[in-house]
Amino acid sequence: MSLPIQLLIAYLLGAIPTSVLVGRWTRGIDVREHGSGNAGATNTWRVLGWKFGVSVLIIDMLKGAAAATLAPRLLVSLGVTSLDPGTVAVLCGMAAVLGHVFPVYLRFRGGKGVATAAGMLIATAPIPVGIAVGVFAVVLFTTGRVSVGSILGGWTVPIATLLLHRPDGSAHPPLLIGLTFALACFILYTHRANVRRLVRGEEKGFAKLQLWRYIIRR
Repeated sequence: MSLPIQLLIAYLLGAIPTSVLVGRWTRGIDVREHGSGNAGATNTWRVLGWKFGVSVLIIDMLKGAAAATLAPRLLVSLGVTSLDPGTVAVLCGMAAVLGHVFPVYLRFRGGKGVATAAGMLIATAPIPVGIAVGVFAVVLFTTGRVSVGSILGGWTVPIATLLLHRPDGSAHPPLLIGLTFALACFILYTHRANVRRLVRGEEKGFAKLQLWRYIIRR
């Protein structure tokens, strides 16, 4: 199985419209026609409730992790690529992210790619992702805005991959660093409508997630 075919498989895996399928199977609706109109975990949470939102989040993350983990192992075991496993993992993971954002099954109208990208990065850069998750959590629990947490968390990853080393003491591959910077720019682009709403003061958040309010009340 050649690398282009494996990248295609990774793309098709990432393109599986989790939120749309969950909406149709559970409520008989298309989540893209409700809430923010986005085919992602956040809008699923908004439209169907937190249980379905979390389920979609986990599945979308697994899509990215699976593409970045299984594909390179298969290619290397078959000896059909001269690229190192780390490079293949990043390429297949990015193919899954593109599949999620531009799914062929939904006429290329998908989600924003944050969860799928997070799954891919957990498999390829666990330490930077752990730091990014911390940033995302702090922002979410202080502002209640998923969009702000996603953007800041997205930019934390490339900075951390550039400044920190992998668990074995080696530097992160230049391809991974470059792709994480590109991914951060891509996440910012997919959130451009959110940024405009933030500038206008119209971006909605989840007030229940602002834990600092509960701490102050005590």
